[in-house]
Amino acid sequence: MSKQKLHQTNTRPANIYTYLLKSQKDGSYYTGITQNTDNRLMLHNSGKVVSTEGKKPWKIVYIKLHSSYEEARKHEKWLKKKNREYKDKLAG
Repeated sequence: MSKQKLHQTNTRPANIYTYLLKSQKDGSYYTGITQNTDNRLMLHNSGKVVSTEGKKPWKIVYIKLHSSYEEARKHEKWLKKKNREYKDKLAG
C-alpha cells in the first residue's frame, strides 16, 4: 500500500516509527519514517534508497514509536529541521 493510500484510508498501521540514521562514511544524518526499522535500514545500506546510497553504511541512532502516520510525519518534519548539534545529542 502506498503512502498516499495509507494516509487516505482508515486501515492505518498501529505502529509507525520516526528514525534517525547516521552515516558511518561522513557523519551526516537522515530522518525518515517506517513501519519496519530493520528492513528500512537494510534498504538504506543496500543502496536501494537513492537519496542515501552515496553515504552508506548507515546506522540507526534514534527511533521513536508513534501511534499514527500523521503523528510520525509531523515528528519527522520537525526533526529534519533540527541542527546537527541537536541530532548529535539525540544520537548519544
